[in-house]
Amino acid sequence: MGRDVELRYFRDTDGREVDFVVVERRTPLLMVECKWADAEVARGLRYLKARFQKSDAWQVSAVGTKDYVSPGGVRVAPALALLGDLT
Repeated sequence: MGRDVELRYFRDTDGREVDFVVVERRTPLLMVECKWADAEVARGLRYLKARFQKSDAWQVSAVGTKDYVSPGGVRVAPALALLGDLT
């Protein structure tokens, strides 16, 4: 039997948003922000990661090459790194 998870989008009244949030029992497990190229960590992702520190947070890029973990605990990497980590 599989797990009961939901795929959500996050946006609050202050305009902070995250593209994908995987939720189980009302708790975020994985948060993913998508960018085309290398970029500074998005403020919405920094905000959610600070509130759910045990959740995995990724900012992925289609053509970017940077791969590091930010001081706030967000993994910044090419999208293929996340896809390879999901297996």
